[in-house]
Amino acid sequence: IADRVFDITRTFPLALDVGSGRGYIAQHLTKETIEKLIQVDIAENALKNAVESEIPTVKVVADEEFLPFKEDTFDLVISSLSLHWVNDLPKAFREIHQVLKPDGVFIGAMLGGDTLYELRCSLQLAELEREGGFSPHVSPFTAVSDLGHLLSRAGFNTLTVDTDEIQVNYPGLFEVMEDLQGKYILCMGESNCSWNRKPLLHRETMLAAAAIYREMYGNSDGSVPATFQIYYMIGWKFHESQARPAQRGSATVSFGDLAKIGGIL
Repeated sequence: IADRVFDITRTFPLALDVGSGRGYIAQHLTKETIEKLIQVDIAENALKNAVESEIPTVKVVADEEFLPFKEDTFDLVISSLSLHWVNDLPKAFREIHQVLKPDGVFIGAMLGGDTLYELRCSLQLAELEREGGFSPHVSPFTAVSDLGHLLSRAGFNTLTVDTDEIQVNYPGLFEVMEDLQGKYILCMGESNCSWNRKPLLHRETMLAAAAIYREMYGNSDGSVPATFQIYYMIGWKFHESQARPAQRGSATVSFGDLAKIGGIL
């Protein structure tokens, strides 16, 4: 996220960090790029224990779906690995778009659809085998094919969406789950927030899932991988000064002329 902010050659007088947690992004930004940063998170304890940065900051406890700011307030909105927790993602995007100034930019990252697919598949197969059915044990994630559409519906233009995958190796399934449920281990502290989740997994099902995990995805050294897919997104709020695509039919060169380039050179 910080690298993408630095790629934009301008200074942002006022920026908003949505789902800031303990202020992980602010540590990597500079006061020459962002003059003032508002950090917003629904977890009050995370804000109270935020890491210090050189940028002047203000901390606000608020929900991403109900941002308590006036329209056209911020020059920049950033968000890192928090939006997959949002119940109403389209509404959160609309809120972010609303508080941006015209020609303001939103730069975000969120966990994507293939995140923890090894764990999800192993748990489902084990439950089907041992209990005759399965329920979700990992929070649902957005598909990349939907992300651009959601941003466009919220009003953003000049969109950029790309993906990255990070693979972490663990001794086994139980270590994966312990890490995900730990307090801010890997800066995540992830668990399942689905209302229809089962309250517990039987011991036999867990042991079967661990065996399936190792059999289907295990590495040669005995460890197992856990994949985290990350979507990066950039969207701008419309302003008259922004570049626009040329009108259809206004081109003066045909694609058919590309074959003649060699002769011209």
